[in-house]
Amino acid sequence: MKPSIPLDPEVRLHITGLRNDYYLNILDWSLENLIAIAVGPAAHIWNGETLQAIESIDLNSSSKYISSLAWIKEGTCLAVGTSDGEVQLWDIQTKKRLRNMFGHLSVVGALSWNHYILSSGSRLGSIHHHDVRVAQHHVGTLCQNKQSICSLKWSLTDQWLASGSSGGMLNIWPSDPGVKLQSQPLKTIPHSSAVKAMNWCPWQSRVLATGGGMKDGILRVWDINHEKIIQSVATDSQICSLLWLPKTSELMTGQGLPGNQVKIWKYPMLINSSELYVQLTACLNQSVFASAYLMHLHKIELKEQSFS
Repeated sequence: MKPSIPLDPEVRLHITGLRNDYYLNILDWSLENLIAIAVGPAAHIWNGETLQAIESIDLNSSSKYISSLAWIKEGTCLAVGTSDGEVQLWDIQTKKRLRNMFGHLSVVGALSWNHYILSSGSRLGSIHHHDVRVAQHHVGTLCQNKQSICSLKWSLTDQWLASGSSGGMLNIWPSDPGVKLQSQPLKTIPHSSAVKAMNWCPWQSRVLATGGGMKDGILRVWDINHEKIIQSVATDSQICSLLWLPKTSELMTGQGLPGNQVKIWKYPMLINSSELYVQLTACLNQSVFASAYLMHLHKIELKEQSFS
């Protein structure tokens, strides 16, 4: 059977100095085909078609680092979270910093866009909603029991916000950014390990896939409406990232230790259809590498997920 993805990467980027922290989200690939990856206090931007470096963002600090990145769904605005709790907005096209937004008291490890609402999650468990169009940007706060937020993902219909914590808690929140303080999510689904990898299904709005961390390694597909597992499978590896492939009705998992591989799963049965093994150096952040490799192999699928 012909593989659904190419077996070899088109280009390899050799990057040194990545922060070895599984709970950070320091790589993102935009629908405009721009790649951003953070290395310490700087974020480097490449053109995804030519792989030419086009811009760098630098915090100009020896004491803080970039801890999360997220491109706006449409356009060239890049959100940057920092280790001291700041959220910055940069326009890569004009090469200007648009604004600085404060409010968190700890590392901003996760970011997710809902049109002009940017949600940010910190290591102290708070999630802030920022309306980037207005001066008083902080329009809502959610509290996840002081568990470190390591993933945030708005559903493609903007109906729900999923948040994952290092303590293994998956919470589903309503799409009301104007709430001043909400400590109770709509749904709470416990996991046995950190909920770092997760992604909403592009063609089934109620379906969410999650991947278990080092002590778990299980890929689960959830029916969020009924809080039940549609299907699950053991991957025998730490799951770092997830991507749905609408063209082929498949799921890809980018995996860290011990396998350091990308696996493709036929949905909904979650039958492993192909595997790609990659070489990692001892100092490389497995989470970032797996995410980058996964995104690069099927970057055209990012366009497929923009159904709006």
